[in-house]
Amino acid sequence: MSKILIVEDDRILRELVKAYLEASEHVVDAVDCGKLAQGMLCGDQYDLIILDWMLPDISGPEICRNYRNTGGQAPILFLTSRSDKRDKATGLDSGADDYLVKPFEQIEFQARVRALLRRRNSWQGNVLKLHDLELDTERQLVYRCGKEVKLRPKEFALLELLARNPGKSFSAETLFRKLWNSESETSTETVRMHVMALRKKLESEGELPLIQSSRGLGYRLEVQEKLKEKIKTQG
Repeated sequence: MSKILIVEDDRILRELVKAYLEASEHVVDAVDCGKLAQGMLCGDQYDLIILDWMLPDISGPEICRNYRNTGGQAPILFLTSRSDKRDKATGLDSGADDYLVKPFEQIEFQARVRALLRRRNSWQGNVLKLHDLELDTERQLVYRCGKEVKLRPKEFALLELLARNPGKSFSAETLFRKLWNSESETSTETVRMHVMALRKKLESEGELPLIQSSRGLGYRLEVQEKLKEKIKTQG
Protein backbone atom coordinates (compact mmCIF):
# COMPACT_ATOMS: atom_id res chain seq x y z
CA MET A 1 0.00 0.00 0.00
CA SER A 2 1.26 3.47 -0.92
CA LYS A 3 -0.08 6.98 -0.45
CA ILE A 4 -0.74 8.77 -3.74
CA LEU A 5 -1.82 12.30 -4.66
CA ILE A 6 -3.85 12.92 -7.84
CA VAL A 7 -3.95 16.47 -9.23
CA GLU A 8 -6.53 16.53 -12.05
CA ASP A 9 -9.28 19.08 -12.81
CA ASP A 10 -11.38 16.70 -14.92
CA ARG A 11 -13.75 15.26 -12.30
CA ILE A 12 -14.62 12.09 -14.23
CA LEU A 13 -11.01 11.22 -14.97
CA ARG A 14 -9.95 12.12 -11.43
CA GLU A 15 -12.52 9.77 -9.92
CA LEU A 16 -11.66 7.04 -12.42
CA VAL A 17 -7.94 7.17 -11.65
CA LYS A 18 -8.72 7.26 -7.94
CA ALA A 19 -10.86 4.13 -8.31
CA TYR A 20 -8.06 2.35 -10.19
CA LEU A 21 -5.62 3.09 -7.38
CA GLU A 22 -7.94 2.31 -4.50
CA ALA A 23 -8.73 -1.07 -6.11
CA SER A 24 -5.02 -1.81 -5.60
CA GLU A 25 -5.33 -0.91 -1.88
CA HIS A 26 -3.54 2.44 -2.17
CA VAL A 27 -4.43 5.44 0.00
CA VAL A 28 -5.45 8.25 -2.36
CA ASP A 29 -5.92 12.01 -2.06
CA ALA A 30 -7.39 13.79 -5.08
CA VAL A 31 -7.59 17.53 -5.77
CA ASP A 32 -8.63 19.64 -8.76
CA CYS A 33 -6.23 22.61 -8.66
CA GLY A 34 -2.58 23.47 -8.18
CA LYS A 35 -2.90 25.61 -5.06
CA LEU A 36 -4.56 22.82 -3.12
CA ALA A 37 -1.92 20.40 -4.37
CA GLN A 38 0.97 22.60 -3.27
CA GLY A 39 -0.54 22.97 0.19
CA MET A 40 -0.91 19.21 0.55
CA LEU A 41 2.60 18.56 -0.69
CA CYS A 42 3.93 20.76 2.11
CA GLY A 43 2.12 18.85 4.85
CA ASP A 44 1.78 15.25 3.73
CA GLN A 45 4.16 12.54 2.68
CA TYR A 46 3.31 10.89 -0.64
CA ASP A 47 4.87 7.93 -2.38
CA LEU A 48 3.68 9.05 -5.82
CA ILE A 49 2.18 12.18 -7.42
CA ILE A 50 -0.04 11.90 -10.51
CA LEU A 51 -0.17 15.32 -12.15
CA ASP A 52 -2.21 16.91 -14.93
CA TRP A 53 -0.51 19.54 -17.10
CA MET A 54 -3.38 21.98 -17.68
CA LEU A 55 -4.88 23.12 -14.38
CA PRO A 56 -7.11 26.14 -13.71
CA ASP A 57 -4.53 28.06 -11.65
CA ILE A 58 -0.97 26.67 -11.76
CA SER A 59 0.46 24.52 -14.56
CA GLY A 60 1.65 21.00 -13.86
CA PRO A 61 5.28 21.73 -14.82
CA GLU A 62 5.32 24.71 -12.43
CA ILE A 63 4.02 22.56 -9.57
CA CYS A 64 6.61 19.96 -10.44
CA ARG A 65 9.49 22.46 -10.46
CA ASN A 66 8.39 24.04 -7.18
CA TYR A 67 8.14 20.65 -5.53
CA ARG A 68 11.60 19.57 -6.67
CA ASN A 69 13.13 22.94 -5.74
CA THR A 70 11.88 22.53 -2.17
CA GLY A 71 13.40 19.06 -1.86
CA GLY A 72 10.40 16.91 -2.82
CA GLN A 73 11.51 13.36 -3.66
CA ALA A 74 8.33 11.44 -4.56
CA PRO A 75 8.15 10.23 -8.18
CA ILE A 76 5.83 12.23 -10.45
CA LEU A 77 3.76 10.86 -13.32
CA PHE A 78 2.29 13.35 -15.79
CA LEU A 79 -1.13 12.47 -17.21
CA THR A 80 -1.76 14.86 -20.09
CA SER A 81 -3.30 15.18 -23.54
CA ARG A 82 -0.16 17.01 -24.74
CA SER A 83 1.54 14.46 -26.97
CA ASP A 84 4.17 16.61 -28.66
CA LYS A 85 7.73 15.41 -28.00
CA ARG A 86 8.76 18.90 -26.95
CA ASP A 87 6.03 18.94 -24.31
CA LYS A 88 7.21 15.57 -23.04
CA ALA A 89 10.75 16.91 -22.80
CA THR A 90 9.49 19.97 -20.91
CA GLY A 91 7.58 17.80 -18.47
CA LEU A 92 10.52 15.52 -17.77
CA ASP A 93 12.92 18.46 -17.51
CA SER A 94 10.65 20.07 -14.91
CA GLY A 95 11.33 17.09 -12.65
CA ALA A 96 8.77 14.44 -13.63
CA ASP A 97 9.75 10.78 -13.75
CA ASP A 98 7.27 9.55 -16.34
CA TYR A 99 4.77 10.87 -18.88
CA LEU A 100 1.54 9.18 -20.05
CA VAL A 101 -0.64 10.67 -22.78
CA LYS A 102 -4.45 10.70 -22.49
CA PRO A 103 -6.42 8.69 -23.34
CA PHE A 104 -4.62 5.70 -21.87
CA GLU A 105 -5.35 2.08 -21.10
CA GLN A 106 -5.78 1.03 -17.48
CA ILE A 107 -3.29 -1.83 -17.84
CA GLU A 108 -0.52 0.54 -18.96
CA PHE A 109 -1.39 3.10 -16.29
CA GLN A 110 -1.22 0.46 -13.55
CA ALA A 111 2.12 -0.80 -14.89
CA ARG A 112 3.59 2.74 -14.86
CA VAL A 113 2.40 3.23 -11.29
CA ARG A 114 3.94 -0.07 -10.14
CA ALA A 115 7.24 0.78 -11.81
CA LEU A 116 7.44 4.19 -10.14
CA LEU A 117 6.54 2.80 -6.73
CA ARG A 118 9.21 0.11 -7.05
CA ARG A 119 11.74 2.84 -7.73
CA ARG A 120 10.53 4.88 -4.76
CA ASN A 121 10.59 1.95 -2.35
CA SER A 122 14.02 0.58 -3.37
CA TRP A 123 12.26 -2.54 -4.60
CA GLN A 124 12.83 -5.59 -2.46
CA GLY A 125 10.60 -8.04 -4.34
CA ASN A 126 7.21 -9.43 -3.38
CA VAL A 127 8.39 -11.16 -0.20
CA LEU A 128 9.96 -9.48 2.83
CA LYS A 129 11.74 -11.74 5.34
CA LEU A 130 12.93 -10.57 8.75
CA HIS A 131 14.05 -13.38 11.03
CA ASP A 132 10.85 -15.40 11.71
CA LEU A 133 8.54 -12.87 10.05
CA GLU A 134 7.57 -13.12 6.37
CA LEU A 135 5.36 -10.77 4.34
CA ASP A 136 4.03 -11.54 0.88
CA THR A 137 3.30 -8.00 -0.30
CA GLU A 138 1.57 -9.06 -3.51
CA ARG A 139 -0.98 -11.37 -1.87
CA GLN A 140 -0.97 -9.48 1.46
CA LEU A 141 -0.15 -12.56 3.51
CA VAL A 142 1.86 -12.63 6.74
CA TYR A 143 3.59 -15.55 8.40
CA ARG A 144 5.38 -15.71 11.71
CA CYS A 145 7.31 -18.84 12.66
CA GLY A 146 5.74 -20.46 9.60
CA LYS A 147 2.17 -19.84 10.75
CA GLU A 148 -0.16 -17.50 8.88
CA VAL A 149 -1.25 -14.37 10.74
CA LYS A 150 -4.60 -12.94 9.65
CA LEU A 151 -4.40 -9.14 9.31
CA ARG A 152 -6.82 -6.49 8.17
CA PRO A 153 -5.70 -4.30 5.21
CA LYS A 154 -4.67 -1.35 7.41
CA GLU A 155 -2.80 -3.63 9.80
CA PHE A 156 -0.93 -5.14 6.87
CA ALA A 157 -0.07 -1.68 5.51
CA LEU A 158 1.26 -0.65 8.91
CA LEU A 159 3.36 -3.79 9.25
CA GLU A 160 4.71 -3.48 5.69
CA LEU A 161 5.84 0.09 6.29
CA LEU A 162 7.66 -0.89 9.49
CA ALA A 163 9.12 -4.04 7.89
CA ARG A 164 10.54 -2.07 4.96
CA ASN A 165 12.28 0.20 7.48
CA PRO A 166 13.46 -2.09 10.31
CA GLY A 167 14.84 -0.21 13.28
CA LYS A 168 13.47 3.14 12.06
CA SER A 169 10.98 4.89 14.35
CA PHE A 170 7.76 6.45 13.07
CA SER A 171 5.61 8.74 15.19
CA ALA A 172 1.85 8.14 15.31
CA GLU A 173 1.42 11.39 13.37
CA THR A 174 3.77 10.22 10.60
CA LEU A 175 2.04 6.85 10.35
CA PHE A 176 -1.31 8.60 10.15
CA ARG A 177 -0.12 10.86 7.30
CA LYS A 178 1.37 7.94 5.39
CA LEU A 179 -1.45 5.42 5.73
CA TRP A 180 -4.69 7.41 5.93
CA ASN A 181 -5.98 9.88 3.36
CA SER A 182 -6.36 13.55 4.22
CA GLU A 183 -10.16 13.38 4.33
CA SER A 184 -10.14 10.70 7.01
CA GLU A 185 -12.02 11.63 10.18
CA THR A 186 -9.90 9.33 12.30
CA SER A 187 -7.07 10.50 14.56
CA THR A 188 -3.68 9.37 15.76
CA GLU A 189 -5.50 7.40 18.46
CA THR A 190 -6.68 5.12 15.64
CA VAL A 191 -3.02 4.50 14.78
CA ARG A 192 -2.30 3.47 18.36
CA MET A 193 -5.28 1.09 18.34
CA HIS A 194 -4.03 -0.51 15.11
CA VAL A 195 -0.55 -0.93 16.60
CA MET A 196 -2.02 -2.59 19.69
CA ALA A 197 -4.08 -4.98 17.55
CA LEU A 198 -1.08 -5.76 15.35
CA ARG A 199 1.15 -6.46 18.32
CA LYS A 200 -1.42 -8.85 19.78
CA LYS A 201 -1.68 -10.80 16.51
CA LEU A 202 2.10 -10.99 15.97
CA GLU A 203 3.31 -11.90 19.43
CA SER A 204 4.54 -15.46 19.85
CA GLU A 205 4.86 -17.12 23.20
CA GLY A 206 8.39 -16.84 24.55
CA GLU A 207 9.42 -14.24 21.96
CA LEU A 208 10.06 -10.54 22.48
CA PRO A 209 7.52 -8.17 20.82
CA LEU A 210 8.48 -7.27 17.26
CA ILE A 211 7.00 -3.78 17.40
CA GLN A 212 8.76 -1.57 19.92
CA SER A 213 7.86 1.93 21.02
CA SER A 214 9.90 4.76 22.51
CA ARG A 215 8.48 7.89 24.07
CA GLY A 216 9.10 10.86 21.81
CA LEU A 217 10.23 8.68 18.88
CA GLY A 218 7.29 6.44 18.05
CA TYR A 219 7.05 2.87 16.78
CA ARG A 220 9.63 0.67 15.11
CA LEU A 221 10.04 -2.95 14.09
CA GLU A 222 13.05 -4.68 15.62
CA VAL A 223 14.47 -7.89 14.19
CA GLN A 224 14.51 -10.41 17.06
CA GLU A 225 18.25 -11.16 16.97
CA LYS A 226 19.17 -7.46 17.09
CA LEU A 227 16.66 -6.80 19.85
CA LYS A 228 18.12 -9.59 21.99
CA GLU A 229 21.62 -8.19 21.45
CA LYS A 230 20.47 -4.74 22.61
CA ILE A 231 18.85 -6.13 25.73
CA LYS A 232 21.94 -8.23 26.52
CA THR A 233 24.19 -5.18 26.07
CA GLN A 234 21.97 -2.98 28.24
CA GLY A 235 21.78 -5.67 30.90
